[in-house]
Amino acid sequence: MKYLLLAIFLLPLARPATAQTPPPPNIILFLVDDMGWQDCSVPFAAQKTKWNELYRTPNMERLAAQGMKFTQAFANQNCTPTRVSLMTGMNVVQHGVTSWIFAKDREPEDQSRQRLQSPAWRLNGMATTPGDTNAVYATPLPVLLRQAGYTTIHVGKAHLGARGTPAADPGQLGFDRNIGGSHIGHPASYLGIDNFGNRPPNGPDSRAVPGLDEYWGKDIFLTEALTQKALHTVDSVVQAGRPFFLQLAHYAVHLPFIADKRYVQRYYAMGMDSTEALYAALLEGMDKSLGDVMDYLEKRGLTKNTLLVFMSDNGGLSDVRRGAANLNQYNSPARSGKTSGYDGGLRIPMLAQWPGHIAAGSTCGNNVIVEDFFATCLALSGLKKPAMVQRVDGQSWLPLFAGKKAYTNRPITWHYPHQHMGRHADVYPFSAIRQGSWKLLYNHTTQGLELYNTLTDVGEQNNLAASEPKRVKQMAAQLGKALRSSPVGMPVDKATKVGMGYPDGVVNKK
Repeated sequence: MKYLLLAIFLLPLARPATAQTPPPPNIILFLVDDMGWQDCSVPFAAQKTKWNELYRTPNMERLAAQGMKFTQAFANQNCTPTRVSLMTGMNVVQHGVTSWIFAKDREPEDQSRQRLQSPAWRLNGMATTPGDTNAVYATPLPVLLRQAGYTTIHVGKAHLGARGTPAADPGQLGFDRNIGGSHIGHPASYLGIDNFGNRPPNGPDSRAVPGLDEYWGKDIFLTEALTQKALHTVDSVVQAGRPFFLQLAHYAVHLPFIADKRYVQRYYAMGMDSTEALYAALLEGMDKSLGDVMDYLEKRGLTKNTLLVFMSDNGGLSDVRRGAANLNQYNSPARSGKTSGYDGGLRIPMLAQWPGHIAAGSTCGNNVIVEDFFATCLALSGLKKPAMVQRVDGQSWLPLFAGKKAYTNRPITWHYPHQHMGRHADVYPFSAIRQGSWKLLYNHTTQGLELYNTLTDVGEQNNLAASEPKRVKQMAAQLGKALRSSPVGMPVDKATKVGMGYPDGVVNKK
């Protein structure tokens, strides 16, 4: 597949601020962990669903009313691949961090009982210097934004570098300030009274949230503590008169489900079971944080010169500790959820606000994907020739913000050559390509191909591969070409020691 060039080479960039030109906008990425596209009161489907009626997210509604709603926004199937794409502008097929990461040079999950062996992949995440074959070396977004005069701030979950590697610390990736970010993928506890998992004198839990010592022992929820720290830090930058980039990456709404007592009783009263009440309260606490950010911008007169982007890092959790009687219901009408190649695992809620540049109450139906955020930020920064070591796959959203249709038929690819235990049947090693409303999904285990028109078949129930052979062949060829250029190959059958074939090879055999 031919990768698309960074939009800054195709569209004119903003010039550095002068007396005649405004300064570059502040940029806030409000990133939520494991939030499904239907886990809110904002409808991202054609009509409101029962999930939109269930959850309470008034500040998401407020953001949608003041900005743009993206109804075809996509991430990767789990967290670290998406976070690396955001920081590098690279598609997962190119950067090779194809799953979540844990510790240096270690697979995050036991593969001993699995039929397929994952290929060598970049299981250390990002690297700050070249030379680690288990990591991707790229120029991180905050490094480039610092060159453009931004103060760069990370708050919350990072999960960009494995434990024991320099990139586990966001400060090593160009962030001027790091609050609460490390190698961990979820917190040991959301509660200040539990020190967020830090338990002196016995030492921290392996997933303890670092820092935040000032909140230890206090009756405060992690989402609230991170929000307070984020806004206090931003305020110091604003008073210094500098533009800022804030990545507020909440640990919510990831496991563990722990009661946020500010909101949970509301959902118990609605008759929800305990798990779902805890989850809904996590969502409402996240939404309260969004409202606090928006209130701060308004109070400081910053709204007009701030791009605020809201998104999740993957599709919603739907088959682990949720809905035991009816798995994978929570992302409906999309199929499946987190870790799956179906749209329930890839489709995310996304909103953007920038008054004067994005029309209030607007909707964009173009396919967009997380690596586009990188290209958009660079297009806003004023850097004319940003020096970076990677090839960037993302496309700037600036034309879409202006209401234009752009790159409507560009191919988007995914690669997840991993087989994990304890998952639903819809979770299997896969590669996929999307063009317009068409998606081709390649099952590594069966070497089967599935083709869906997601415009007419949102739930991906009608496999059209047999009736659309020309389309399958064309898309499989594009996907196969992209995969062969990837640093990560295909999984291997342990019994036969044979690698699973590429999708175009499977088509040509038939």
